[in-house]
Amino acid sequence: MNKTELVKIKQKALEEHIPIIMDDTLEVISKILKEKKPNRILEIGTAVGYSAICFSEFLAEGGSIDTIEREQDRVAEAMQNIKKAEVEEKIHIFEGDAVEILPTFTGSYDVVFIDASKGKYPFFLKEALRMLAPKGIIFADNVLYKGYVMSDYNKHKQRTAVRNLREFLAELQANETLETEILEVGDGLAIARKR
Repeated sequence: MNKTELVKIKQKALEEHIPIIMDDTLEVISKILKEKKPNRILEIGTAVGYSAICFSEFLAEGGSIDTIEREQDRVAEAMQNIKKAEVEEKIHIFEGDAVEILPTFTGSYDVVFIDASKGKYPFFLKEALRMLAPKGIIFADNVLYKGYVMSDYNKHKQRTAVRNLREFLAELQANETLETEILEVGDGLAIARKR
């Protein structure tokens, strides 16, 4: 992987206010991935490809990442970034809405990273659980959503996202097959390991 390019990609995303994974969140996930050495990672929400490029470093030999992004210009930029970072053999981008694409996926993933539309987290969870390999891990970013999820926040604009994130966290924690922890790193990170 070309680390110099990775630094440039991060810099540009921050300058353009494109939401990318926060450093402390990345640090937590990287530690776990380094230990796990996953074969297949599914990422829901590519943005400019930054997190997928970072994760690709921890794949097992011959491992790959499937990532989904619905915004056309982001897909184009992510493809360029992945090429620049010299990891295009490892990362496959699927363009379109994850709600439509996920049900067409078969096979299993060792790791699922959810970082897309907050209002769709419950749906993403259902799909992630369907494809999660034994001992697999689900990471979900921004689950505390600026602190709104754990407060009595009820403003109209974000109400659906907040309600659905609460539902998502409740489902994660109620699921007997998962061991879940919620960390206050970044904007909240849920880590759910399949027992």
